[in-house]
Order: sequence, then C-alpha cells, then structure tokens
Amino acid sequence: MNPHQVHLIRKSFAELGRHEHLAALVFYKRLFEIAPELRPMFKGDIEAQSKKLLDMLGVLIAMLERPLGLELELKAMGARHADYGVKDGHYAIVGAALLDMLQTTLDKDFTPETRAAWTALYGAVEMFMKAGAKEASEEHASHVAGD
Repeated sequence: MNPHQVHLIRKSFAELGRHEHLAALVFYKRLFEIAPELRPMFKGDIEAQSKKLLDMLGVLIAMLERPLGLELELKAMGARHADYGVKDGHYAIVGAALLDMLQTTLDKDFTPETRAAWTALYGAVEMFMKAGAKEASEEHASHVAGD
C-alpha cells in the first residue's frame, strides 16, 4: 500500500468512527445475510463483537507504517481465528461484508479510490491471516506427529 492509500484508509476510518455503532452492526447484518451459516461462530453479544471489530481495525490501521509488526499481528490473529473455526473460504465473505459496510456507512465518501485502498488493505489482512493459520496448523501437526 502506498502512502496515499494509507491516508485514504485513515481518513475514512476516522469518518467511520463517527458512526461506529451503526457501522459494526451493518457489517454483521451483511455478513449474516451473505453467509448465515457463519452466525453460530459468534456466540457472544453481537454488540460486544461489534466493538471488538472496530477496535481491531483501529489497531491494524495504527500499525500501517510498521509492516513487520502488522504482519506478525495478523499472523497471530489468523492462528487464533483458525481455532475459532475460520476457514480460508470465509475470508472472501468477510471482505465482501466489510466493503459493503464501508459503502453503506460512508456513502458518497467511499469513493472508488478509497474502495481500492481498503481492498488492498483487506488483501494484506487476508494473506497474512491465512499464513498465520497455516503456520499454526503445521506447527500443531508437527507436535502431534512428534508426540
């Protein structure tokens, strides 16, 4: 991601923060419309889960200028999410719900250029989280084989 894309993501996330409660609920509503089979993965209060989503996005965005730290955080997150039952195919669904939420919440401020920046960010998130899940799975398999 280039510096201009980082700027667009930060600017749009700040705007999203003004509508954070609505934005997160829009995300989960859209996610469960696209993939109702994912609903059982979210056992807790969806309001609390919504806050976690936005907090996590904030942490990731704060780390955009620290690519190695961001990569390590995303890999660790991918390993945790694999433990929750997240599969590789779920990432595209979540990405679609995220972009839909941004479009709905930001409306005219979600320009094609801003969409491209968020798409690039989510591509990196997906890539590193999948890598972290794979590494954790391989590590687990080697421990099991070694036992």
